[in-house]
Amino acid sequence: MTTDRRPTRAVPLGTMLDMTLRTTRVLDVAATVPTAPLDPGTVVDGAPEAGSRALAAVAGVEVGVWEMTPGTATDVEVDEVFVVLSGSGTVSFDDDGEQVDLAPGSVVRLRAGERTTWVVHETIRKIYVA
Repeated sequence: MTTDRRPTRAVPLGTMLDMTLRTTRVLDVAATVPTAPLDPGTVVDGAPEAGSRALAAVAGVEVGVWEMTPGTATDVEVDEVFVVLSGSGTVSFDDDGEQVDLAPGSVVRLRAGERTTWVVHETIRKIYVA
């Protein structure tokens, strides 16, 4: 009986499968997240940028880091749970008017199709599961 668990087939480099086979148990949430300007049609105020970096796949679900710089923008959400690591702001849910303050440690549930408005005062960095 062998305990060698290395893949016996080639894994495409740069794919999520490759990443999950090569990462350690400790995921790097502090590494730079590349950001880009948001679609001007979604920007309400300022010139916010956003971006994400996948960290792992768990049972077909993506875990990653997302970041948004100061400004205000609208979005249509995907099914997600996130934890704020740093920064401050609010996310407002257009359908029911609920507003959630965002600060380190905030844990928030987003549902697919919800329309939101994000107001970021200090760059927000979050871990997401989606």
